[in-house]
Amino acid sequence: MKPYLVSLQAITAREAMRFVNQRARFLAALVRPLVWLLVFAAGFRAALGLSIIPPYQTYITYEVYIVPGLCGMIQLFNGMQSSLSLVYDREMGSMRLLLTSPLPRWWLLFCKLLAGVAVSILQVYAFLAIAALFGIHLPLMGYIYVLPALVITGLMLGALGLLISSTIKQLENFAGVMNFVIFPMFFLSSALYPLWKMAESSPLLRDICALNPFSHAVELIRFALYEQLNLTALLWVCLSFAVFLGGSLIGYDPAFGASRPRRG
Repeated sequence: MKPYLVSLQAITAREAMRFVNQRARFLAALVRPLVWLLVFAAGFRAALGLSIIPPYQTYITYEVYIVPGLCGMIQLFNGMQSSLSLVYDREMGSMRLLLTSPLPRWWLLFCKLLAGVAVSILQVYAFLAIAALFGIHLPLMGYIYVLPALVITGLMLGALGLLISSTIKQLENFAGVMNFVIFPMFFLSSALYPLWKMAESSPLLRDICALNPFSHAVELIRFALYEQLNLTALLWVCLSFAVFLGGSLIGYDPAFGASRPRRG
């Protein structure tokens, strides 16, 4: 058991040091959702005709409604950033060195996921604190209830980034793939507008949003912030995490994908 804990501590410490040395990454993680919250919220609210939204038998402002979606945005971008670091580590050879250790590959990759989740949770709580300074307040106990939801959604989105990194062979190709994943996943979700509003425009788009794993991650966070549990969202997120993690384990298997030596 001790080698497993030592590896977890070492990988987490390495990711923490990398995060501390990349202050611009932390600022970017906060600026991006704050711009959406303080600048674009007014425009979206006017365009969609949403002054108040009644999803939980109460009325909340549009700014409060999109806060969970922006928390999910932070975790989504952090998952992609973590996958970028994995591609870089593989290019430099450190990832191959890590995977050749005597510990199981699934545990090493899971440690990478946990380290990324810890970083994303710090970013989310920093964003919630700044949002509170601007007068966007949520139930006090919601800040505690949301922690398990952030862990689960962070694992799911981190596993997605891990799966993507297992399919990318060169660092130069990462930016295009990341944008191809992030923006459809974010905009075709309930992060910015409720599904019933999307159904008014197009039932097909509403169904696509309902199948999007990111929508369920956002709903899990949203309900947790209001001290509620959305079992449907929880099951979808857990199922998506299992699928993404299983795919990434296959991708990082030397017999199949990312860890196979390249020819030429």
